[in-house]
Amino acid sequence: MLGSIAGPHDVKRLAVEELPRLAGEIRDLLVDSCAKFGGHLGPNLGVVELTIALHRVFDSPRDPIVWDTGHQSYVHKVLTGRAAGFAALKQEGGLSGYPSQAESEHDLVENSHASTALSYADGLAKAFKLRGERDRTVVAVIGDGALTGGMAWEALNNIAAAKDLPLVIVVNDNGRSYSPTIGGLASHLSSLRVNRRYEDFLDYVKDKLGNVPVVYDALHGFKKGVKDVLSPQVMFEDLGLKYVGPIDGHDEQAMEAALRKARGFRGPVIVHALTQKGRGYTPAENHDEDQFHSPGAFDRATGAEKPKGRIWTNVFSEELVRLGKEREDLVAITAAMLHPTGLNAFADHFPERIYDVGIAEQHALTSAAGLALGGLHPVVAVYATFLNRAFDQLLMDVALHRLPVTVVLDRAGVTGDDGASHNGMWDLSILQVVPGLRIAVPRDGDRLAELLREAVEVTDGPTVLRFPKGPVAEAVEPVGKLGEMDLLRAPAAEPDVLLVGVGPMAQACLDAAVLLDAQGIAATVVDPRWVKPLDEALVLAAGAHKLVAVVEDNGRVGGVGDAVARLLRDADVDVPVRTFGIPQEFLDHAKRAAILGRIGLTGQDLARQITEAVAKRSSAAAEPVRR
Repeated sequence: MLGSIAGPHDVKRLAVEELPRLAGEIRDLLVDSCAKFGGHLGPNLGVVELTIALHRVFDSPRDPIVWDTGHQSYVHKVLTGRAAGFAALKQEGGLSGYPSQAESEHDLVENSHASTALSYADGLAKAFKLRGERDRTVVAVIGDGALTGGMAWEALNNIAAAKDLPLVIVVNDNGRSYSPTIGGLASHLSSLRVNRRYEDFLDYVKDKLGNVPVVYDALHGFKKGVKDVLSPQVMFEDLGLKYVGPIDGHDEQAMEAALRKARGFRGPVIVHALTQKGRGYTPAENHDEDQFHSPGAFDRATGAEKPKGRIWTNVFSEELVRLGKEREDLVAITAAMLHPTGLNAFADHFPERIYDVGIAEQHALTSAAGLALGGLHPVVAVYATFLNRAFDQLLMDVALHRLPVTVVLDRAGVTGDDGASHNGMWDLSILQVVPGLRIAVPRDGDRLAELLREAVEVTDGPTVLRFPKGPVAEAVEPVGKLGEMDLLRAPAAEPDVLLVGVGPMAQACLDAAVLLDAQGIAATVVDPRWVKPLDEALVLAAGAHKLVAVVEDNGRVGGVGDAVARLLRDADVDVPVRTFGIPQEFLDHAKRAAILGRIGLTGQDLARQITEAVAKRSSAAAEPVRR
């Protein structure tokens, strides 16, 4: 049946009795594709019927559907004619794991950071209204996990004030973001799973006491009070939003009916759908950790993931547990990513010292500030790309007060498969402006453990530790020291080039140094370990070379390379500085190694570019001065 689906019009023409078969084929496609490449399987298995209903009721792309977050848009991609693309899901040149404007007109918003869809939808609906396009409806699909983000509630507050906005908000309530959704909102929504709804209660009363209308009418008069106990709709209705639900999100016909009712209202409406993450694939349904939220490649028959080997996150996780045993003041904070950031081991050992704040990075940082003010040392672990959301809190709530908070950035630099929004390529630039902040970048697992220990010993300001995604690098032992920097290679001949390898890029610098040596160019390689503030020993080291090359897994603008150049300028050291890093652009998805090769951050690429730079300088120096 999937072969006949070229777009939503084909979904609309299907008979009701054909829809279960379509749902089954979609689930088979999702499981097969994710088993081969990995991907966000659990969330998409949970929205199959919900998405079919959306495309039977609304007219995408005229009625835009905005996904929060975009990782639950796989079924949407299938129903908009992209089923064949799943043969290369998340592969270079293949289908993206998130909505993509380049792929389809049905992907208006390339949304992959949580809690934003309602704001997009608010603006879109207002734009259509002002343009006189009153026959268009905006649909926002938001998970209950994303409702733990404050931005979603800022949007709801504004949406509720616009009574005539044609906007339908579908709350996909599966009780989870990555792990089980945390917080008071989650408890309120989950009450549906253990309490009977108000309507059921009234039906019961009407059935049993139908011949006593006075009693029934009296009970009906207490409607609001009963709803307060038995249903979460009051939470939304108190905001002034109409509420439909809860609906069984796997009952396609019930979902259609609810969505048609909401569309016909021509104002903001919440449609509350109860779904099961991982629905239809037993290994996902039975996976307690996260219902196969985002597994790597796995065996389709058993669900067993293929071994990933030892990754950077494992090293951080193990060392933090060791530190937790040594220091009772150490506490940890996660933003709905207990397992992905490796904090689950700390939680197992110290359940009273772990805080999951939900998808709320801003709150995480300011709560950490409060913990530090209270005499503790918080470790906040987030993906590097998500730190962008909490920059103001790190600057004004933590750094301004010189508080000892350690922020650990997983997935820093090029992450690859998850595309532009997930590359952690901004932190070394935006954090340069934060007074009193120290930044450590380990090159291997041994240095990660070492630098984490140093970071939590700092008492007069915040520290940041960043590391990449994937297998942990082999240990590279220093051959000496330059100040507090690790000297990784000292040439036998008079040195020409000083290679500053930032963290995991140190190995590429060592590879380049060998190739440069074959060209007669002697290269020194150092790893700064701490890149903010930079070690003053770098000034003397640079002065003994003809060229300084800084290699970092971060955007070139405003990063460590620029900091090194500024340091040398301030010290009146007239040595040219070349920065090698990530171009300041949004990168298409591909494997990390492929992207590093594409942007010239391999040893071979560095050696070629540095050889050319040295040759140009030698040529310029040899050219006679003309009068």
